[in-house]
Amino acid sequence: MTARSVLQQDDITRALTRISHEILESSRGASDLVLLGIPTRGVILAERIAATLNGIEAGSAVAGSLDVTMYRDDLAKNPTRVSAPTQIPDGGIDGKTVVLVDDVLYSGRTIRAALDAINDIGRPKAVRLAVLVDRGHRELPIRADFVGKNLPSSADERINVRLTEIDGADEVTIE
Repeated sequence: MTARSVLQQDDITRALTRISHEILESSRGASDLVLLGIPTRGVILAERIAATLNGIEAGSAVAGSLDVTMYRDDLAKNPTRVSAPTQIPDGGIDGKTVVLVDDVLYSGRTIRAALDAINDIGRPKAVRLAVLVDRGHRELPIRADFVGKNLPSSADERINVRLTEIDGADEVTIE
């Protein structure tokens, strides 16, 4: 099966810049804004969005990570999942707008797990969702507030997100 490139580095950068501006607009600024990336690539995307936000409004955005491994409903099917540390920025999430950041939105189950994890950490004012790719096929009533690219795909296709920090290049492919 051959992979077809859907997004290149410039496309990803533009998408994250647009998402950053949409986050600022919908939040009316970046005060009390916390970005939480879902490991692994969601954390990198959250850090990139925070850097872009800080370039627009200096020192305004903080990013962290939210491990959802133990909140997943598929641990029995995939017990070898490796957990990653949850890192909540100083000041916590109580009363703040939390933007969950992930690379691909598919069934919605990872986001449901993230919402459960957030409930154990604190009580945010609001929770929003930013994803680089929304491929459809939702199994739960979850939708992203900020989307880099809508990429309708069949259930037997695979979306691969590669980021420089992990994979050596920025690219989204479908195979």
